[in-house]
Amino acid sequence: MTIASLNDCRHWVFDMDGTLTVGVHDFQLIRRELEIPDDSDILEHLEALPEEKRRASHAWLMDHERELAGRSTPAEGAIALIRELCARDYRLGILTRNARELAHITLEVIGLTDCFDRKDVLGREDAPPKPHPGGLEHFIRHWGVAPSELVMVGDSPLDMQCGRAAGTRTVMVNVPDNACPEHTDYHLKDCLALRAALRHA
Repeated sequence: MTIASLNDCRHWVFDMDGTLTVGVHDFQLIRRELEIPDDSDILEHLEALPEEKRRASHAWLMDHERELAGRSTPAEGAIALIRELCARDYRLGILTRNARELAHITLEVIGLTDCFDRKDVLGREDAPPKPHPGGLEHFIRHWGVAPSELVMVGDSPLDMQCGRAAGTRTVMVNVPDNACPEHTDYHLKDCLALRAALRHA
């Protein structure tokens, strides 16, 4: 399966932080502030807390991430890639472990709001957090496509595992080393390289 085959896929879903934007989350800071063990998934840990502490922790996390979203910067080549796919009239979606509201803020800050239908931006309140495939399965049903017709683009093993579990194509960007090659169909330096590969395939 060559990268040229991605040009036949007209449905693309992107992770947000670290994929379309420069990753700025300090997860160690979040863990310290919310007293989350290093070996625990942040969102899973918060969901297991007693209700009052869970609400307070989520409120802190939202305030912290809202401040980060407000100063988002696009990742290398992300704007050009999304603009090109949008010009091709491809259907584009966002699947993030962040909150939906913050994903919309981020898209507005980096100037890509017009490329994504509002209902095609899914946050952690809309689907089980990646690597669970539920978010991608939603897009597959909603868009009425076969899993193999959808591309999941991300920067982490969670994104790749999510795509593999849902049966989609998977593309890793923005990381020098691929920690999960068994779940990754294509690994490119960044969105700029992905756009170039699509154009010259």
